[in-house]
Amino acid sequence: MPELEIIGGPQSNFVWVTRIVCAEKGIPHKSVAVMPHTPDVDAIHPLGKIPAMRHGDVQLCESRAICLYIDRTFDGPSLIPSEPRQAAETEQWCSLICTGIDPYSFRPYAGGYFFPQTADGSPNRAQIDPAIPKLEQHVALLDRAVAGGYLAAGRFTLADAYAIPILYYLRMLPESGAMLARTKSLGGYLTKQLERPSVRDTIPPPLPGVTDKIKQPAAAVA
Repeated sequence: MPELEIIGGPQSNFVWVTRIVCAEKGIPHKSVAVMPHTPDVDAIHPLGKIPAMRHGDVQLCESRAICLYIDRTFDGPSLIPSEPRQAAETEQWCSLICTGIDPYSFRPYAGGYFFPQTADGSPNRAQIDPAIPKLEQHVALLDRAVAGGYLAAGRFTLADAYAIPILYYLRMLPESGAMLARTKSLGGYLTKQLERPSVRDTIPPPLPGVTDKIKQPAAAVA
């Protein structure tokens, strides 16, 4: 069987999702650690975004499509339930994270720390501060959702794989770290999931010059 390649910097939360899925399925894969808009990415993704995937003559872009392909192609536990209601609940949370939480609170907030684009490299408060109220809403939403232990189906699903990388990075940062510490369920949920082998074994290295400047959470250090 041809080698599965996951293309994109492993620090990307969406790249990390695909690698968690590979680990859950027990699939070895090659990680091609390149940034967006580089030749390996542009050859597959029409918008130059990561992740991209290559598996023999199959080439795919967008994490949701890649995860579906991996889940359906390879043996091992499925991260997308077969029961209709549970499948729909899983897809619901994947959508909420990808189209709501990531672009409207996580990305502007975390980007203001990790990629500040300020003259001295200091946190971009003009980007961070407006995102905090929406982030508080989203953290509270997730806190309620994981009260039963998982986001959907009463077990680890693709929805959890999407949530964990975002929460991992949020715990590194001051305001969001304090939010997580105050939650009833979400902080404990994250700590538990960081001990899951598929998550623990795919935690990305710090991005040189960026995430190595932010204190790593103790539970996330191997």
